[in-house]
Amino acid sequence: MVDDALQVRFWGVRGSIPVCGPEFLRFGGNTACVEMRCGRHTLLFDAGSGLRSASKALRRAKLTELDLFFTHCHYDHILGFPYFALLYDENIRISVWSGHLAGRMTTVQMLEEFMRSPWFPARLDVCRANLISCDFTSGEVLHPRDGITIRTGSLNHPDGCIGYRVEWGGRVMALISDTEHEPGKLDPIVLDLIRDADLVIYDCTYTEEEMPRRYGFGHSTWQQGVKLCKAAGARGLALFHHDPTRTDAELEVLERNASGAFAGAFAARDGQTLEFARLS
Repeated sequence: MVDDALQVRFWGVRGSIPVCGPEFLRFGGNTACVEMRCGRHTLLFDAGSGLRSASKALRRAKLTELDLFFTHCHYDHILGFPYFALLYDENIRISVWSGHLAGRMTTVQMLEEFMRSPWFPARLDVCRANLISCDFTSGEVLHPRDGITIRTGSLNHPDGCIGYRVEWGGRVMALISDTEHEPGKLDPIVLDLIRDADLVIYDCTYTEEEMPRRYGFGHSTWQQGVKLCKAAGARGLALFHHDPTRTDAELEVLERNASGAFAGAFAARDGQTLEFARLS
């Protein structure tokens, strides 16, 4: 990884629950985990089952520090956390950020809930890494590392969820995972987060045809993602948080339809890597 590029790697792109089988090989079956490398700095977003695969690559990179951001703590976004190998390495400093539970639970309290009996056989204090708990409130602007600005906002999802806008080197990446849109409306918070973004990673769990049976579930569609990206002047759209029942063949159809409606659209895949040259 060179210091003058921003790299995005998808380690998990499914929602709700991991899946496996021959019908899920091309797009993958791991749940949400996205890596962003801003030059020499490594950011991870969510700790779904894809985090286990990410940890192997990160260990090979011999990192000494990284930042892990949670959008929220539903099972599909946390189940990989206890299996994140770097948690048990005393030579690594990990800053963990959350804001969706502000005023109700701190980040360290959230982590302790993940790792305690009877849900998991070991407590958080078994981790040997230097864990730094970082609390924030929705709407706050974060500066986790030199040159990195992260803007935050609340998404429409049960129990709360945070959307992120990462700015580095003249590039903008937005992660809008787990949000439900109102029919006929464009969420102003989402629009602000994705304005002029190079890439928008957006919750495309359902289609508009499926939404009448899915209202209240807290998810959106590729059609709404296209509308938002066009209105915000975004250049790329990654369909993300795929429904666990969606097969490779079905995702290829959705990808084809989305790219036909918006040239920068594609369906994210486990292991897929994108690189953006630094502009400033």
